This record gives sequence, C-alpha cells and structure tokens, in this order.
Amino acid sequence: MRSTAPGIMIIAATLFLTTAAHADLMDKAKAMLNKDKSKPGGQADATPDKDMVAAGLKEALTIGSQNAVKSGAQPDGFFMNPAIKIPLPEKVQKVEKPLRKIGLSKQVDEFVLTMNRAAEKAAPVAKDIFVGAVKEMTILDAITILKGGDTAATDYMRSKTYDRLYGAFKPPVTQAVMSVGVTKAYANLVDKAKKTRLIKDESLDLDHHVTIKALDGLFYLLGQEEKKIRKDPVARVTDLLKKVFGK
Repeated sequence: MRSTAPGIMIIAATLFLTTAAHADLMDKAKAMLNKDKSKPGGQADATPDKDMVAAGLKEALTIGSQNAVKSGAQPDGFFMNPAIKIPLPEKVQKVEKPLRKIGLSKQVDEFVLTMNRAAEKAAPVAKDIFVGAVKEMTILDAITILKGGDTAATDYMRSKTYDRLYGAFKPPVTQAVMSVGVTKAYANLVDKAKKTRLIKDESLDLDHHVTIKALDGLFYLLGQEEKKIRKDPVARVTDLLKKVFGK
C-alpha cells in the first residue's frame, strides 16, 4: 500500500501536463508505476515527491487562471469571442429582430458592445480570487482533479469561487457599466422603441446580467486553458514546472 499513492501521483502528474503525445503518456505512466513497485521494500522514487507534484499542479492552474483572465480582460476579449460574447438580456432578445426591422440596429449593437466592454474592464478582479482558490487546494483535491474529466479543475474552481467572484465582481461591473455607457445605451434603445411598445418594461438589472454572463465567460476560458494543460504539448515556463513535469 505504501507504494501505491506515490505511484498514482506520478501517473497523475505525467498525464496532467507533458510534452509527449497522449498515447505515449499512458505507456510511460504504467512503466513508472511498475518501476515503483519493483523497488526494494516497495519504495517509490522520492523525486518529485507528492508535495512537489501538488505544488506543480497549483502552479499550472495558477498560470491557467491568469491566462483566462488576461484573455477576457484584453480589448475585444469578450466582444470578439463568440463563445463568451455577452448577449442581450432575455427580455430584449425576444424583440431583437423587430427592433432591427424598425431601424434600431445601431442602438441594439451599441448596447451589446457596451455590455461586453464592461465585462472586459471588470475581468482583472477575478485573478486574485482564482489564485487564492488554487492556493487553498489540498493534495486530495489535486488527485481528485487529476482523475476527473477535461474540466474537473474548472468545475472545482467554480464550486469554490463563484459566490466570492460574484460579490467581488459586481461592484467593478457596476462602475464599468456606468463608465462605458451601458445604462445610457439601453436607455437610448428604450427611448427609441417606446412608440412601438416592443419594450414594455424599462427596468433591467443590467449589473446582474453583465456580472453572471462575464463570470460564465471567464469559467469557459478557464476550462479551455485546462483542456490545453491536459491534452496539448505545453511549454514549461517556470523552473518548478520543469522540475515536476520534466521527469
């Protein structure tokens, strides 16, 4: 039993981040496990040990989180990415086509653009919360994540950070909504549409809408980063990653 846990950690670390092809990884991992079992007394190689592996995984996830936030925070990070572009609120979506047909396409487009600009402006707030959640991760958490699916780490991060992210994210979203003119753009759209009665309810919680859609976008980006870490050849950009995953 003493050799099983270190062997699993080595396999998990190898499968999680490596420069070899996926099929080759399985063979390599099995070979490493067999090597551990063949050692006198069942003792596995001490390098890298489980603490170092956990540290390497945390560093990999920290880098992935930072990349996700950086991607969303850049100009057009949301607006030009169809996967995370913030859509019209549901009430407005229902009448989008009629609004465009009566010549309000410009106002609709401006409203969409300003919502996405607000998300891009607020996105950096998520970085410290993501990083904090990674630091709190236990070795058991890391093993569970490594055994999970392509977005197991992202699912873990969402479960651990969503409420904190929402609370921290909404105030800067509120500021961004004001500064980039989301409310003004919506008011302009409503004002133009009043005569048609297409939009009957002028009140929308724009801050809430932008916040939840922005968080959905950031978790999507984090999931994409995780998939890269799990499946694609990845450059080891720090000494720790090279030491842990270079074996």
